[in-house]
Amino acid sequence: MTDNPDIVVSDAPHLVSDGDTILIVMSDVMLALLPAALAGIYLFGLNTLYVIMAAVFTAMAVEAVCLKRIGSFQEVLGDGSAAVTGLLLALTLPPQISPGLAAAGAAFSIIIGKLLLGGLGHNIFNPALVGRGILLAIWPAAMTSYTSPIDGTTAATALGGAEFSYVEMLLGNIPGSIGETSALLLLLGAIFLFFRGRIGWRIPLGYIGTVALLSPLFGANILVQLLGGGLLLGAFYMATDMVTSPMDNRAKLIFGIGCGLFTIVIRELATLPEGVTYAILIMNALVPLMDSYIKRRAFGEVS
Repeated sequence: MTDNPDIVVSDAPHLVSDGDTILIVMSDVMLALLPAALAGIYLFGLNTLYVIMAAVFTAMAVEAVCLKRIGSFQEVLGDGSAAVTGLLLALTLPPQISPGLAAAGAAFSIIIGKLLLGGLGHNIFNPALVGRGILLAIWPAAMTSYTSPIDGTTAATALGGAEFSYVEMLLGNIPGSIGETSALLLLLGAIFLFFRGRIGWRIPLGYIGTVALLSPLFGANILVQLLGGGLLLGAFYMATDMVTSPMDNRAKLIFGIGCGLFTIVIRELATLPEGVTYAILIMNALVPLMDSYIKRRAFGEVS
């Protein structure tokens, strides 16, 4: 710390401009995700609303209890990061999943993915993906069963071999997780975050560009790979997490490329449509190493 009262030393995420706080940043993320969440509720029915509410409120309550922050809603909400974690987790879940499992996943996200690693600014892995990964390991059947938005019957996803038009994939009228199906709404939210200065272009470009370039090498359809399986949700909203992504701009691009590489390899060689979850978690683990070896030049340093 410093004795200068005008200098504040804190953990990431830092204030990005005058007047901005972590709560404001998290509110922008929630606002960007809202259209995709509402589309999921409209397409898949009321159970998706219960899943979202269970995940968000459980994440907030668990963090409040663990940090003994019980009182007004503002005190429970805290910096807003728990609510964002719960919402992100919910949007990666199948529409018909039990709200109880969504709540369990949110608890795993906050306790294991965030608080046990030191809390906001110290967690190595994206908390929402930690919760999703644990749910996949314990309840794989529930996490890999999807329903059609048309008649509610069990159906295969685009990455699972089902065929859909690109318009259907763009609008979200296909089986998939609650918030990943509407590529258009995810892109609109990402544009909002970009112009608000909440995300940069390097990680998404590296991620999406790598998947697009490598897909033909595996005989995969580029647009299906990009519009399906939650890639856009992962590339714009999870890989760009300011705590678990690198600090240096060069490292950010490498991080995105690594996410894309692992995603396509896992999808095609391991025959797992869950490539996004594991790819981002793997690259999260490499961020400390990247930050150590790829450093910004100190201000005023002479090369």
